[in-house]
Amino acid sequence: MNSKDGGVHAMAKKPVRAALGDVWLNCQVCHGDLFREREVLLNSAGMEFMNLAWANENATGLICWQCGYVHLFVNKNIKLYRADK
Repeated sequence: MNSKDGGVHAMAKKPVRAALGDVWLNCQVCHGDLFREREVLLNSAGMEFMNLAWANENATGLICWQCGYVHLFVNKNIKLYRADK
């Protein structure tokens, strides 16, 4: 996941900050507040077996800009805001 120079941020397009309602999110590992957003498919073995993986639930993945820890959110109320680094 890290780039050649050792930093996760080199892969990211643009950092974002995230909030659920009035609560701003921080990384559970390093407490950073900048993330890279990515859609994640939550695959299940049964759906894969029946070739229905496309019907699995999606989640919002927030990858910590600083340490690379991946946070997953199924809650569709998560709001993302562009952040200037």
